[in-house]
Amino acid sequence: MKNYYITTTLPYVNSSPHIGFASEIIRADVMARFHREILGKEVFFNTGADERGQKIFDQSQEENLLPQEFCDLQAEKFKELKKVLNLSFNNFVRTTDEHHIKAAQEFWKKCQEKGDIYKAKYKVKYCVGCELEKTDSELNEEGRCPLHPNKDLQVSEEENYFFKFSNYQKALLDLYKNNPDFVEPQKRFNEIKSFVEKELKDFSISRLKEKMSWGISVPGDKEHVMYVWFDALVNYISVLGWPENQANFEKWWPGVQLAGKDNLRQQSAMWQAMLMSAGLPNSRKIYINGFIISDGQKMSKSLGNVISPLEMVEKFGIDGTRYLLMGSSNFGEDVDLTWEKMTEKYNNDLANGLGNVFSRLIKLSQKIELSNGEIEKFIVKNVNLGLERYSEYLDKGRVERLLRDVQKKVSRLDKKIENIKPWEIARSNPEEFEKEMLVFLAELKEIQIMIEIFMPETAEKMNEMLKNRKVGGLFPRIKV
Repeated sequence: MKNYYITTTLPYVNSSPHIGFASEIIRADVMARFHREILGKEVFFNTGADERGQKIFDQSQEENLLPQEFCDLQAEKFKELKKVLNLSFNNFVRTTDEHHIKAAQEFWKKCQEKGDIYKAKYKVKYCVGCELEKTDSELNEEGRCPLHPNKDLQVSEEENYFFKFSNYQKALLDLYKNNPDFVEPQKRFNEIKSFVEKELKDFSISRLKEKMSWGISVPGDKEHVMYVWFDALVNYISVLGWPENQANFEKWWPGVQLAGKDNLRQQSAMWQAMLMSAGLPNSRKIYINGFIISDGQKMSKSLGNVISPLEMVEKFGIDGTRYLLMGSSNFGEDVDLTWEKMTEKYNNDLANGLGNVFSRLIKLSQKIELSNGEIEKFIVKNVNLGLERYSEYLDKGRVERLLRDVQKKVSRLDKKIENIKPWEIARSNPEEFEKEMLVFLAELKEIQIMIEIFMPETAEKMNEMLKNRKVGGLFPRIKV
């Protein structure tokens, strides 16, 4: 696999960026940097904005803006994350882009030609928060969506277009059987396999334009617009130039997708069935992360516990924020973040840990009489990265394990410094001191390379510190 294509989901632009999406896109960035900078592959890293649907239309009305004007303003906030979080994505798609609209309509036609789209009347319970239909078994005891218990379900009976999801049960199960690591982590893979093993029901893929005008028109039927995520999912291939640029599409597809656990069904079952219907290859792999909660509760404006990535960067810096969002939980599991917990982890792991140990050893290395060139030659010769472990962790989406390896190495170095007391060796045995310090510096170089894909700015500072043996501030301690 010479080329590597990775994409996030497209966040709805009905609100400003939150740390749930920030976590997703930073994880994608880490994986993209690994394949680009460590493995030397050509990487296509896609993200963007989902700008269709009832939520966005309603929000634009509340702000007295046309839907497109509202989307234009909101999309810029998500584009700005590139600078705010030091991201390396090289494509930003909007579902209002003209090419995407044409691609979504062509995709519809492909599925229709296959006989997988039909019109029917139905009664549905629809959660605007999830943008998903809900069966009774998916509702809580109060008959509400458990993810959006404060939102009333929309119950309607109307004529819509449906996708023949029921046609693809066997094909999906075969896909899962032949690709045992198709979804990570395995816990989520087991969930989707269990869902597909039950009777699959066809799902609605359109809305009446008179009820929801802010959508892409259904080909050949001006009275209907596409259901919001049916068109949004097509972005994964429209960004590659599909359908007209077949060469570029084949260069990059299939790709790797990242999503939250509330997107498990759409990404790993519905989208895969849609691809099969259109006669296109399935995705390469799908990574599903958990939710970020705060003090045991889901983040919401009404509770006043929403944390924005901009606020985090203001307090912890870019790399501190990247570290906290990647290193605070096991991939795939929910994580409980509060300002107090994050500040404590930042101080323990970065200010008192990594930053302190790095600076102490650089200061001690100033006593070595060898030239910087001689030291660098020794470091390069003795660095051992263990790329196999890197690849194994990242293939499973477990970027936090690499950060834990860094912390273990930092902890070992800290203990070694206290045990051997190199400042005393410098006075009694300069030759032995030099040997010990060279080994220390080689280990610092390993750490610097290991964190490059996680904390690129810090890694650059560390590289300069190693080259010049000058102490620089890395992670200032933050008051709790």
